Amino acid sequence: MENKMHPLVALAKTAVENYITAKKTVTPPVGLDKKFLAGRSGAFVSLHQNGELRGCVGTYMPTRQNIAKEVIANAINAATGDPRFEPIEKKDLPELKYEVYVLYPPEPVASMDGLDPKTYGVIVLGVKTKRSALLLPDLEGIDTVAQQLGCVTRKAGIDPTRETIAVQKFRADIFRQ
Repeated sequence: MENKMHPLVALAKTAVENYITAKKTVTPPVGLDKKFLAGRSGAFVSLHQNGELRGCVGTYMPTRQNIAKEVIANAINAATGDPRFEPIEKKDLPELKYEVYVLYPPEPVASMDGLDPKTYGVIVLGVKTKRSALLLPDLEGIDTVAQQLGCVTRKAGIDPTRETIAVQKFRADIFRQ
């Protein structure tokens, strides 16, 4: 028996497929859960092709009218605007797998003991350089706080041995295809 796709994952998939095939931006379906049509939150959409990351774009704070519109915009941007990858093409669509992260507001980290890479994503900010980066929670291959902080500081281009960093943590509801 096939598992039913979560509505936000289905929305991300529909958004990407419609945009890639017809250059049309979908609107949130009327029957979508009210919390996604009325609630606001940051959201990330990750695309994977053959088990490899193929695009990941998001917002850690809300920028759109509701969660559904946040997911639609970020799904399209993950498919077409992630500078690390070539844009998705029509031939890629059948191979894509989708993940949607709906983020809770970030909170300051007083102690690294309060971090857990399976539960919390992190945002780092270099105090002097103002460089920043975000790493989502529960990523494959990130099992320790040291791995998580190492990855996110490298992503930000920060050397934590030379610069003080401010760290925030956040939870996310994760929906996978």
